[in-house]
Amino acid sequence: MISSTSRLLGAALLGLALGCSPGDAPKDGAPARATSGAGLTGAGATFPNPIYTKWFDEYHRQTGVQINYQSIGSGGGIRQFTEGTVDFGATDGPMTDEQIAGVENNVAHIPTVLGADVVTYNLPSLGQTRLKLDGELIADIFLGKVTRWNDTRLAALNPGVALPDQPILVVHRSDGSGTTYIFTDYLSKVSSEWKERVGSATSVSWPTGLGGKGNEGVTQQVKQNEGTIGYVELIYAISNGLPYADVRNAAGNFVEPTLNSVTAAAASADLRAGTDFRVSITNAPGEAAYPIASFTWLLVRPEPTDTAKARILREFMTWMITPEAQRMASDLHYAPLPMPVIELVQERIGRL
Repeated sequence: MISSTSRLLGAALLGLALGCSPGDAPKDGAPARATSGAGLTGAGATFPNPIYTKWFDEYHRQTGVQINYQSIGSGGGIRQFTEGTVDFGATDGPMTDEQIAGVENNVAHIPTVLGADVVTYNLPSLGQTRLKLDGELIADIFLGKVTRWNDTRLAALNPGVALPDQPILVVHRSDGSGTTYIFTDYLSKVSSEWKERVGSATSVSWPTGLGGKGNEGVTQQVKQNEGTIGYVELIYAISNGLPYADVRNAAGNFVEPTLNSVTAAAASADLRAGTDFRVSITNAPGEAAYPIASFTWLLVRPEPTDTAKARILREFMTWMITPEAQRMASDLHYAPLPMPVIELVQERIGRL
């Protein structure tokens, strides 16, 4: 963890980076009022779109800065960021070394919040009963090997639950997606067959199922079709009244996806001074860790050519890690960044 002295130094560096003297720096992370017409464009992940929408609206209210964000999926965000058609990208799957090599002026990954992929389903006969699933069974369902809801393996994990005798219809993302990256990263860790046959990426060749565009598309497919199973970010399941499963973690415990269990997963992250923040926390150790959790990142240029927009982006990111903004994340069922990570992010912003 960064010391108090380092935090003060980071704050001073941040003030200098924003063109302020220490005495002029905004107090308590309060954003400065922008000049008329100031704005940014971004594109990428649907996973954090609800919190980004809330943040951008609130930041505009406070500063006048207009941030236009296209929720097109992490794959599209990486592509548009690489092509230079947006001021920042957003992704739930960190860029690979090969992808980074193709970006002019390099790239910095800036964590924003933590979230959970949930396995959601449409089985009205279960009522309020929550399914219990483990990683190998989830993998085999999405491999097309387990095809009926009353399969003996499902029944063994859910004793006493009256599982219906009907087919399982798999729903997955059809677009390049960080949500898919998180999900397939997890499955690749818990299933050797999944790792060999499908692997982990923002876009994979699905062995079975129907595609939906964005978290929104998968949510609607599951909501409208009985017998379906899919994966979405937690807020999409909650806001649409869809049930989601408890998943067995690396410690052998069935864990509900909550703010606390996602934060517990983040506790395993090995982030040190100078980190590039590209870290996976799926299948994390820990008694209370939810196993399909992840950071989500903004993609920014460390050495931008447009210094005016760079300053606006730095100011927004500085506000984004304030207690005010991070509390908004909790309201939408994202886990706020742990304080040690906020301190590292603050230091990284100060070096942009």
